Amino acid sequence: MKKIIKSALLLLCGIGLFAACNDDTEHNPTIQQPKTFVLNTPAYATSLVDLSTSSSMPFTWSQPAYGFPAVATYQIQVSANNTWTKDIQAGEIDAQKKPVGDYKTLDQEYTTVKAKLSAADIATALEQITHYAKNAVPATQKMYVRVRAAFAGDTIYSNTVIVNVAPYYIELKDAAPVEWYLIGSCIGDGTWSNSGAANVGKSLIPLYMIDGQEYDRKTGTGKISYTGFFPADGQFKLVKNPGSWDTQIDYSKFTNISGDSKFEKSSDGNVVVKTAGYYTVTVDTKDGTATIEKYTGAVTQHAAIFLAGDYNSWNVTSGGMDAISTYAGAENHNWTTTVTFTANGEFKFSDGTKYWGGIDFPYGTASTTGGKNKYTAGTYTVFFNDITGQYYFIAPEN
Repeated sequence: MKKIIKSALLLLCGIGLFAACNDDTEHNPTIQQPKTFVLNTPAYATSLVDLSTSSSMPFTWSQPAYGFPAVATYQIQVSANNTWTKDIQAGEIDAQKKPVGDYKTLDQEYTTVKAKLSAADIATALEQITHYAKNAVPATQKMYVRVRAAFAGDTIYSNTVIVNVAPYYIELKDAAPVEWYLIGSCIGDGTWSNSGAANVGKSLIPLYMIDGQEYDRKTGTGKISYTGFFPADGQFKLVKNPGSWDTQIDYSKFTNISGDSKFEKSSDGNVVVKTAGYYTVTVDTKDGTATIEKYTGAVTQHAAIFLAGDYNSWNVTSGGMDAISTYAGAENHNWTTTVTFTANGEFKFSDGTKYWGGIDFPYGTASTTGGKNKYTAGTYTVFFNDITGQYYFIAPEN
C-alpha cells in the first residue's frame, strides 16, 4: 500500500513539474528566427498605376514567424530591375553627382503590417535609381517591391512583388541649406523689425554657408556663419523664420559664452556684447546651438561693392550693392542687391579696383585670387560679406 501511495505522489509531482514547465514556456517563448515572410500582392498589381495621377499605393504583409507577436520595424524597398546589391541611401554618388545603387530603402518606418506609399516618393525613388532624363521617361516601368523587417538585431526580407507603373519626371535636387537670421540693435538697421521676408537684408541678416562644410542632402542642416563688427552694448539674437519669434537662438543657446566677460545676458535673453570688436557667429542648424568668437583676420572698409558680370558688361562704376548695416555708428561689411540674369553667365564682386571670384553657385566663398563664378539665369537676392568673401544668391520661393 505504501508503495502505491508513493508511486501516486511521484506521478502527481511529475505532472506538476510538466505543467509548470509548460506554463513557463508559454510565458517565456523561444524566439524563432524566420528566414522570410510574405508580402501580399496588391489587387492593382495587374493594372498600370499612373504615378502622376495617384496619391498613394497601399501594401500589406504577414508578420514574420518569430514565435510570438513581436513588434518588428519594417521598411519598404523598391528596385527597377529586381537587383538588391547597393542601396542608394548609402550616399554614394557618381561623377555627375547622381546617386549610385540599384534599389532604394524608403525613409518611412512601420511597426504594423501595412503601409501606404506616396506615389511621389515612388516616382522619386525610381528616377534616382534609373537616372532617366526629363525627355526620356519610359511610358511604363516594372517596379519590384519588398519589405525589410528588423527585430532583435536580425534582419530578414519578404518576397518580391512586381507592380507596373507609369513614372513621371521629378526635378531632383538636394535640400537647400537651413538658414537662420541675425536680428538686434547692432544688426542691419537696428530696428528689431521682424514682420516677414521684407525685413531680410534690412533688419534681418541671413548667415552664410561655410566653405568646405557638408550640408545634409535630405535636411539641409550643417554649420553657417556671419562675421562682422559688433559695438559695445549691442544686443542680438537669431530667428529661424522671418516674421516669427517662435524659434530662436538666444543667450542660452550659445555654448561658449557662459562666464565670458565680453558678453552678458539681457533681461529678455538677448546676447549683449560688452567688448566691441569683430566677431564670427556660427550656428549649428542641426541642433540649434551657436558660438561667437573673436575674428582676428585683417579687415578693410569699402565705400562700395559691385556685382559685376556678363549681365551688366562688368560695370563697376554705378548700381552698387546696398549696405546692410545702417544702424547709428555701424561699420558695414555686408552687402545686398536683387538681380535678374536673363541668361547664364559669369560674375565677380568688386570694390571698383579689387575683384573677388570663385567657382561655386549659388553660395560659396570668393577670394581676390579666385576666377570668375558662373551664374544661372534667374532672379536672386544676393548677399556678400567683404571680410570673409562669403556670398549667397537666394532665389525666391515658388
